[in-house]
Amino acid sequence: MAKDNNIFAYERLLKWREAHIKEKNFILILALVVGFLTACASLLLKALIELIRNGLFALTENGALTILYVLLPTIGIGLSAVFVRYVVKDDISHGITKILYAISQRKSIIKPHNMWSSIVGSAVTIGFGGSVGAEAPIVLTGAAIGSNLAKFFRLDQRTMMLMIGCGAAGAIGGIFKAPIAGLMFTIEVLMLDITMASISPLLISSVTATAFAYIFSGMQPMFRLGSVDFFTLERIPYYLLLGVVCGLVSLYFTRGMDYLETQFKRISSMWLRIVVGGASLALLIWIFPPLYGEGYDAIEMLLNGEATHTLNGSPLALFSTSTYMLVGYLILIVLLKIFASVATNGGGGIGGIFAPSLFVGAISGFVVALALQMAGVSVPLANFALVGMAGLMSGVMHAPLTGIFLIAELTGGYHLFMPLMIVSVISYITIMFFEPHSLYAKRLAKKGELLTHHKDRSVLTLLKMDAVLETDLTTLSPQLTLGQLVKVISKSNRNIFPVVDDEGHLLGVLLLDEVRNIMFQPRLYQRFTVGQLMTSPQAVLEHSMTMEQVMEVFEDTGAWNLPVVDENKKYLGFVSKSKIFNSYRHVLVHFSEE
Repeated sequence: MAKDNNIFAYERLLKWREAHIKEKNFILILALVVGFLTACASLLLKALIELIRNGLFALTENGALTILYVLLPTIGIGLSAVFVRYVVKDDISHGITKILYAISQRKSIIKPHNMWSSIVGSAVTIGFGGSVGAEAPIVLTGAAIGSNLAKFFRLDQRTMMLMIGCGAAGAIGGIFKAPIAGLMFTIEVLMLDITMASISPLLISSVTATAFAYIFSGMQPMFRLGSVDFFTLERIPYYLLLGVVCGLVSLYFTRGMDYLETQFKRISSMWLRIVVGGASLALLIWIFPPLYGEGYDAIEMLLNGEATHTLNGSPLALFSTSTYMLVGYLILIVLLKIFASVATNGGGGIGGIFAPSLFVGAISGFVVALALQMAGVSVPLANFALVGMAGLMSGVMHAPLTGIFLIAELTGGYHLFMPLMIVSVISYITIMFFEPHSLYAKRLAKKGELLTHHKDRSVLTLLKMDAVLETDLTTLSPQLTLGQLVKVISKSNRNIFPVVDDEGHLLGVLLLDEVRNIMFQPRLYQRFTVGQLMTSPQAVLEHSMTMEQVMEVFEDTGAWNLPVVDENKKYLGFVSKSKIFNSYRHVLVHFSEE
C-alpha cells in the first residue's frame, strides 16, 4: 500500500510540474539544483580527502612509522579495489570516458551509484596518497547527478544530455572555483553540440557551484602566487618554444598512459594488480616524494620559487645544490608521473588525470625556464610553470580554452592571458599533428563510439544497427525451384531475397531484376534452382559495425541494400541506405531543436 501511495504521489508531482512550470523554466531550475548538489559533492570529496590525509599524517609523524608513509598509497589502492569489486560491483574508473560513453551509447543514462561511488573510491585512493586527481571522479559524480535528476523527471534524451553537461560544469566550477573553465570543459571535452539556449543552464550550474565553493572555502584561488612578471613581447619566442615542448610532453603523456593502461589490463588477478601497482608506486614515491598524492604542494613550491624543496625526503636530496641535478630530477618526475598515475588506477585506485596533467605541466614549464636561464636568457620561472600547466592541459585534453581559463582562475593570473593563449594553442596544434583525439576520447574513438563536434559523425554515432535493420525480407532456400520462386515473388512486396542454408547462414542474394526475363517461362520452372540464380552480395555488413563504418561500405560499393550477419555469419536482415538517411534526418532534427 505504501509503495502504491509513493507511486501515486510521484505521478502527481510530475503532472503538477508539467501543468505549472514551462519546460524551459524548469530546465533552468534544475540547472540551479544540479549546481548546488555538485558543489556539495565537491566539498564533501575535498573534506574526505583532507580528513583521511590528516589522520594518516598524524600517524607518520612518529619516526618509527616513516615507512608507513611509503606504503600508504598501496593500502589505499587495495581498499579502493575491494570497495569497487565487492560493494560497487561495477567499473567506476576513467570517469570522463564513462560520461562520453553514456552520451554516445547509453542515451545519456548514467547509473545511480555513480552519484556516490566515485566520491568514496577517490577519497580513499587520494587520501592515502594515490598519484591521481579528484577532478574526474567528481565530474562523473556531477554528470550522474544531472542524468539521474533528468531521468527522475522523465525528461527527453536531449535534456538529459544537457543536464550531464550542467553536472560536469558544476563539478569543475565547484572543485576548482573556476566557473568559466566549467563551461569551456563541457563544450570542449564532453563535446556537446551547444546551442545558445543551452549555455544559460550550463552557466547557472557552474556559477552556482562556484558560489557555494566560495562561501564554504573562501575566495582565495587554489594556488598562491609569489611574484609574477607581466607579459612582455620579447618573450614570445620562448613561449612558442614552451608550447611546442608542452605539445610533445602531452603526446608522451597520452600515448604512454594508453600503453601502460593496456599492459595493466592484461593482469587478470585483482590481487596481483594491487601488488604490482602498489609496489611500483611505493618505489616511485620513495625516490620521488612529489609523486605522492595529487602533487599540488609541489606545484605551489614551483610557483613560489621553492623548487629545491621538492627534493625533501628523497634519497637524491644531496644533489639539491646543483642546478643541473635539479633539472635532471624534475625531468625524471615528468617522465615517471604517468607510471605513478597508471600504477594507482591500474592497481585498483580511483582518480583522474586533471591533477597529473597540471603537475606535469608546471614542472615542464619550470624546467624549460630553468634551462633558458642556464643558457643566459632571463625568463621568469613562476610564469613558465603557470602557463606550462595550461599547455599540458590543452594538449592532453585537446581543450585549449579550458586550459587558458582554468589556469587563470586557479591562480588569479588573469594578467597572463597572452602567454596562456600562446602556449595553449601551440601545444594543442602540436599534439594534433600526432593524436586526433584526447586521452579521454581515445578509448571510445578506437571503437567508433565517440560523439564529436562533427555533426554528421555525431548523428551516425547515435544511430544503432538495430534501429535501421529490416527483417521483413523473405528468405529463400538454395534448393527452391524457379517455379516455387515465382509463387514466393507473387506474395512479396520486395525485390531482393536473401538466400540461406538450413542453419541460417547467408549464402547469397537473389534480385528480382536478375530473374525477370525468365520468370514468365513455365518450361524453365523445373530447370533452374535458387542456388543457380543467386549472386554474391556486393558486401556483407556485420552487426557489430558502427554506422560510420556501414556508410563507408555503402560509399565504397555504391550499393543501396546490403545484408547483415552476426559473428557466426548467420543472416539477420538487410540495411538500406534510404533507411539510414531517414533515421539520420530524424535524429538530426531531434537534437537540433532549441
